[in-house]
Amino acid sequence: MSDWDARYSARTGKMRASEVRELLKLLDQPDIISFAGGIPDPALFPKDAIKDAYAAVLNENADAALQYSVSEGYKPLRQWLVQYMASLGVACTIDNIIITTGSQQALDYLGKLFISPGDTILTTWPTYLGALQAFNAYEPHYDRLIPEGGNMTPDAYRANERAAGGHVKLAYLTSDFSNPTGETIGRSDRMKLIDLAHELDIPLIEDAAYRALRYEGENAPSLLALDIEREGHIDQTRILYSGSFSKTLTPGLRVGWICAAHPVISKLVLIKQAADLHSPTINQMVIHHVAERHFDAQVEKARKHYRQRRDHMLNALARYMPEGVTWTKPEGGMFVWMTLPDHMDGAALLARSIEQIRVAFVPGAAFHADGTGKNTIRLNFSLPDAAAIDTGMQRLGGLIQSEMEQVRK
Repeated sequence: MSDWDARYSARTGKMRASEVRELLKLLDQPDIISFAGGIPDPALFPKDAIKDAYAAVLNENADAALQYSVSEGYKPLRQWLVQYMASLGVACTIDNIIITTGSQQALDYLGKLFISPGDTILTTWPTYLGALQAFNAYEPHYDRLIPEGGNMTPDAYRANERAAGGHVKLAYLTSDFSNPTGETIGRSDRMKLIDLAHELDIPLIEDAAYRALRYEGENAPSLLALDIEREGHIDQTRILYSGSFSKTLTPGLRVGWICAAHPVISKLVLIKQAADLHSPTINQMVIHHVAERHFDAQVEKARKHYRQRRDHMLNALARYMPEGVTWTKPEGGMFVWMTLPDHMDGAALLARSIEQIRVAFVPGAAFHADGTGKNTIRLNFSLPDAAAIDTGMQRLGGLIQSEMEQVRK
């Protein structure tokens, strides 16, 4: 069979390679200074605790660890997550939680559950690239979600939905330290988003992958906590909370979770049964073992470490970036979002940056559902050390200055 393309399903036309995953291949080149991936620093991984956890699990319960298990997830881990969600103001039971193979699987499952071809998803401009990739397979349209309200009323969204020929089915956003911008949504704007979801009668996915990594400022309640306060019970809410251990403990074990109303969890269990039966039991048991003993200390360690990296990057940006370049100042997370002069293209700048100064970052257009935002780039500060940040920002600032001078000539 020679023409495979003619035999793929129509939805594969929506699939695109991740610009971030492709850029990660550059990490194998030792002379590249990379600000591209949203990668935790491996120096923080609780390696000894994980090693001890695997030994304990295999010594004490190897039969269960290596066997098939229930699709909902390892019960003691779900019980731990009930207590963790309670610390965020979310009262729930294990019936409100399903374990997923990382939060990326959670997004894929939620897309599969709610999106039919031609339906509309509301999301911020820009938004998490991985969410766009997960949802694109289900052939949606996108409309711009403006957390502060703007002029997009429910009636305006409905008019756009009719023009697109589908229905507004879902909203998605990161409420704390967004990937890619690093920005956080304030409490009043969170309430507006909840009001909008209720008026449109749609679920809203709250991607909370970075919530634990706050370095300063005041915590705002999660959207799920606010909606429970409003509705009285988690089974009456429309917020779908997606969490992950990737940024707090380790990404390699691929353990995430969804916390939501029980009817939604029941449907997700059916999807998981058909997809992979269950997430690896031994990894869930190890994550539970480590979280139960080390989670709070590990989070505090990560906060201190990444706060220093963030501060170093913000100081380097202030020193080396030319006038006309702006950037966000995140209170947490792993990213700074840079806006270049209007005439500059982030993808073209990346090509020259790799060739001339050996510095990598992610062009911003990839994070926009409509391909706009070409004059933006995302910078990660969690992986490069202080020396790399200094050198990389000095080189990048010099390149941007040179590009700006070329335009003036």
